[in-house]
Amino acid sequence: MAATPAHDLYRRWLADLWNGDASAARDLVSADFVGHWPTREVRGPDELAAVVAKTHGLFDALDFTLEVGPLVEDDLVCARWSGRGYTSDGELTFHGNDLLRVRDGRFVEYWTGTSSGS
Repeated sequence: MAATPAHDLYRRWLADLWNGDASAARDLVSADFVGHWPTREVRGPDELAAVVAKTHGLFDALDFTLEVGPLVEDDLVCARWSGRGYTSDGELTFHGNDLLRVRDGRFVEYWTGTSSGS
């Protein structure tokens, strides 16, 4: 399957935003972006950038790796990733699934599921 702009957008989501600079949210999501986490909703690129920065602030080092995908169907993108972070208590690994809706070259909606452990 050939890479599409949606595939590239997701790869930037993981590399530029979650493994890079939280301010990349302004380039990747729309102004009306809504992210659905299990315990909250995140609105807009600035709030998303704050969540990413806060997540990274919990770790001395944090890295995300794409495990499956991204898979693209119409306006939806999904992928599975793994994360590895280090704190003063040691290493923590976790896994997650992302589902995102694309419109006009940016993500407009996001659902995530994360679990800890191997």
